[in-house]
Amino acid sequence: MENKRTFKNTIQRCGSDKILPLAIVYMFYIILHGHLSPGGGFQGGVLMVAIVVLLYFGHGYETTVRAINPHFLHGAEGFMSVLYVAAAMFGIAYLGNFCQNVFYNIGNIGDLFSSGTIFIMDSIVGLKVLTGVGALAITMLGVLMAEYAGEKK
Repeated sequence: MENKRTFKNTIQRCGSDKILPLAIVYMFYIILHGHLSPGGGFQGGVLMVAIVVLLYFGHGYETTVRAINPHFLHGAEGFMSVLYVAAAMFGIAYLGNFCQNVFYNIGNIGDLFSSGTIFIMDSIVGLKVLTGVGALAITMLGVLMAEYAGEKK
């Protein structure tokens, strides 16, 4: 029985280790190209849940918490909120409105840096959602682990 369990864990760990880098690259691709196509920062940030779950399935809760510190993510989420407001103030600084796209004439259409302030704000939203959803997913896994440990006693 123990050999089957070890074999299953090895396959699960190897599978998650193979998919994890691809998921990370895909998440940042969606975040960085959100202003050019449907998707965007929010959807790319939500992919962080897949990364947390893959890490949890492959290596367990303790390794997940060591690799992705929820306290750091929580602090980074607050910093991203401040950064978003600072980027949104560009509009007011250039005698426009809050969240106004003031750098719209930079770059060529379809290029990565072609949408001015929208690219900056969309990337910040992606990082904010990434940090918030990542911390939330790890916290939820911690609650589930505590409940599971309580049932085993």
